Amino acid sequence: MVLMIPTLPHEIQDELDRLAQRYDQPLVRSIELNTAHPFDPINKSDRYGEVCMVLRRKNGRLLLMKKTFYPEGAYRLLTGGIQHGEGIQHALLREVHEETGLNVEIESFLAALDYRLQSDLSRPVFYSFAFFLNEVSGELGALDADEKVENFLEIDASELPLRAGYLEQIGSHYSHEIAGNWHDWGIFRAAIHYAVWDALRNQL
Repeated sequence: MVLMIPTLPHEIQDELDRLAQRYDQPLVRSIELNTAHPFDPINKSDRYGEVCMVLRRKNGRLLLMKKTFYPEGAYRLLTGGIQHGEGIQHALLREVHEETGLNVEIESFLAALDYRLQSDLSRPVFYSFAFFLNEVSGELGALDADEKVENFLEIDASELPLRAGYLEQIGSHYSHEIAGNWHDWGIFRAAIHYAVWDALRNQL
């Protein structure tokens, strides 16, 4: 195997291996979350992980989004759940269409992260797979109203660490929307931004 994530089923490892061979070997990290309490999306039973869409628009800037119930300024890279039994690449193209309405091409496989809760560091509870995408055509706009996308934001890739730092500093308070603490969520979301920047900065 090119990409080793032994905690995943063999069929998922096989697809990750094929994607790594076609779109480059990703950066692989294991993230320890300083909490014992899962939250959305980690607590969702309909998925084991997510795709992260690092979407470069035609002007060269990366696309972020904010949902209606997020804390002020909490823009982040787009993500979408991988349903059980669904292929990773299928989930990637499905989610980018639902969340942006854009047609894209895959340029590279950037990062593969697993997350572990403080209550049990022996086994991951969730996974993120980040891909660098180029906009091809279409008109920007979320097609799935259930996503509750409030607004989009475009940034230079070099701003990713600053965005990650902002997410890490979100205040600690409980949210019914994510069934958890916003601070824990912010730490979780920051990790993929740091990983994507580390993977991207040698390509740009």
